[in-house]
Amino acid sequence: MSDTNDIQARFEAAEAQSKLLPERPDNITLLKIYGLYKQATLADNAEKKPSFSDFVARAKWDAWTAQKGVTADEAKQKYIDLIESLR
Repeated sequence: MSDTNDIQARFEAAEAQSKLLPERPDNITLLKIYGLYKQATLADNAEKKPSFSDFVARAKWDAWTAQKGVTADEAKQKYIDLIESLR
């Protein structure tokens, strides 16, 4: 199995585990999870910046944009590490 297939399998397993965490992470951690997931699956954020009045959308946009330049495999590994640290 290649490294890419291995990291993809571990990423998918971590994604499943993220739904089974013993405790709900705090909002900052949830946003980091979101940003890493989006970077891992869609690459750099090219979406239009939401308005300041849409707090949730803006926080998610900022979390994703914070990962700009991180490769998909790097984002997947960071996502895996973060989910494992929360188990």
